[in-house]
Amino acid sequence: MNNNPDYMIIGASVLDVLALPVASNVFETGSVAADHIAMHTGGDALNEATVLASLGASVRLVSKIGTDYAGNYIDAHCQRMKMDTTFLRRETSLETSVNLVLVDDLGERHFVTSPNGCLRKLYPADISDTALLGARYLCFASIFVFPAFDDDALAELFSKAKEHGLVLCADMTKPKHGETLDDLKNSLSLLDYIFPNQEEASLLTGLTDWDDIADALLQRGVKCVVLKAGRKGCFIKTKSERHWISAYPHARCLDTTGAGDTFTACFLDALSHGMTLPECGKFANAGASICVEQIGATGGIKNREQVMERYQMFS
Repeated sequence: MNNNPDYMIIGASVLDVLALPVASNVFETGSVAADHIAMHTGGDALNEATVLASLGASVRLVSKIGTDYAGNYIDAHCQRMKMDTTFLRRETSLETSVNLVLVDDLGERHFVTSPNGCLRKLYPADISDTALLGARYLCFASIFVFPAFDDDALAELFSKAKEHGLVLCADMTKPKHGETLDDLKNSLSLLDYIFPNQEEASLLTGLTDWDDIADALLQRGVKCVVLKAGRKGCFIKTKSERHWISAYPHARCLDTTGAGDTFTACFLDALSHGMTLPECGKFANAGASICVEQIGATGGIKNREQVMERYQMFS
């Protein structure tokens, strides 16, 4: 265990049960055939932590799971990946969340989730001040996943992290209750990097143009906006830089599960290696392209050399 990890990742850890390919008529017949049905680890924080560990980084995972079969599966996975699980809370009374992930023949995901498991049950009190010690980067893996982490709670957490000198990053999901930028005015102002996809950021800002979306987040105090654009690549903007980075053009997409989390993890890894913002975007796109060629959220990336080889294949 590394008491001074490179990264502290906060967020959800779940078990995914994937089936693919699944046609749209799945509910119109008594049974359907799928080429692949299997369990994989999932959840934004666990995905990011797994990819970072695969790249060779030391990672502290801060999350919450139960003590049931799914929780044991996740815990064993974390041990294999040599993560610091000191602050991975396990509660006997809590059901570890299991997501059903139906993947269509284009590789796009369709989730069936339950609000009753651990997916929504992380609270500010679950994150001790001690958990913030030692790391260089903190990534709150998904704003809007945990109801208890409203703007005030996020701002308090981020302020404490800033006091410890951490670089602050965040990913997000779609706003659950029509939240806008005003609902995150305090916490956004503390972020160094944010990693939404275009749809998530558009819903949050009420804007559709890439520059307008980025500018709105920059005006709220975010230092660097990284918009994930799927097959288009990514868009990066700060007050002084603007970059469109194309996706790797030759990937064969089987399953997009975890691609956004892989992108974020690879971008963070590139940052820690001193890459420029365009290089970080290119490295992150390379990692995401490897992810979509495999089934499951994180199984594709084995080491940093593999991603670097794909990175160097870009024109």
